[in-house]
Amino acid sequence: MKSYTLILTVLLVLLIAACALSVCVGAVKISASELGSIIAHRCGLNTSVNFTSQQEAVLLNIRLPRVLLGAAVGGTLAIAGSALQGLFRNPLAEPGLIGISSGASLFAVMVIVLEQRYVSFLTMTLGYHALAIAAFIGACITTFAVYRLAVGNGKADITTLLLAGIAINALAGSFTGLLTYMATDEQLRNITFWTLGSLGGASWKTLTGILPFVSITLVVLPFFSKSLNALALGESQAGHIGINVNVLKRLIIVMATLGVGASVAVSGMIGFVGLVIPHILRMAFSADHRLVIPGSALLGASVLVLADLVARTIFAPAELPIGILTAIIGAPVFIYIILIERRKRGGIF
Repeated sequence: MKSYTLILTVLLVLLIAACALSVCVGAVKISASELGSIIAHRCGLNTSVNFTSQQEAVLLNIRLPRVLLGAAVGGTLAIAGSALQGLFRNPLAEPGLIGISSGASLFAVMVIVLEQRYVSFLTMTLGYHALAIAAFIGACITTFAVYRLAVGNGKADITTLLLAGIAINALAGSFTGLLTYMATDEQLRNITFWTLGSLGGASWKTLTGILPFVSITLVVLPFFSKSLNALALGESQAGHIGINVNVLKRLIIVMATLGVGASVAVSGMIGFVGLVIPHILRMAFSADHRLVIPGSALLGASVLVLADLVARTIFAPAELPIGILTAIIGAPVFIYIILIERRKRGGIF
């Protein structure tokens, strides 16, 4: 446990460094001393001002909420992925596997395409947040449908859950494709931008809107670490030592849906974070969920903050959708992990 504490401390320092770097780099440069001065000034600890009003405005109104949103979304996607992989005892499990992402995508596309014809009351009532709320509702509905299909005699069968997830994902994907076919050119651009993922809409309002949901996921899931370690031995063995496996399944699925649904609703589809990050920690350190679950949250937050930094600066002033960047980085890393695992098991490179 002492080594785990040290690893988690290093990951926390990495996250703080990534956040500090991200808020300083951009079109408006902010040095480390200026960053410290702004923070001290806002906290009332320093009366001297060695920064410009533009730097303060950019930091507080644009970069800081975006960086914090990136950390929240990245941490939530990664911790949900690690918990679902532990629950399903399947290294390929991730939030999209049980319909969270496909449901959010379907309902978001519905709002984009059908807004003017059929659901204009949503935007009139909810305004700017209509798309995010619709995506969150879609994630909850599809996940609930997958879970209900998998439950029989009060028990949720993992194999059936995965198969139901594949079926619901395919169904949601087909309806999303139909709506995309019906979309106008302008709507197609909006759909494409949303499905590729972006933190460009970050604001304090957006951050505080999802914070209650992602906070519950980030705080509660680490408490299931020991139960997931026991579950790795098998459901019957976990039951023999007093773990209610069915309650554990429900709680983890609800927590994952809550956090990922809220995250996808504000950032769009960001792939590979929930899939690759837990693998990196398992390969580098240990498969113990007491390390993997909180470590995934910290490393996932750092990776997404740094990915967003690259996405908004590499082609500045244009912005690269962050989902493209995570896929470009995540896919080769995942292939490398697969090849390493094959080598360990005596497979052919």
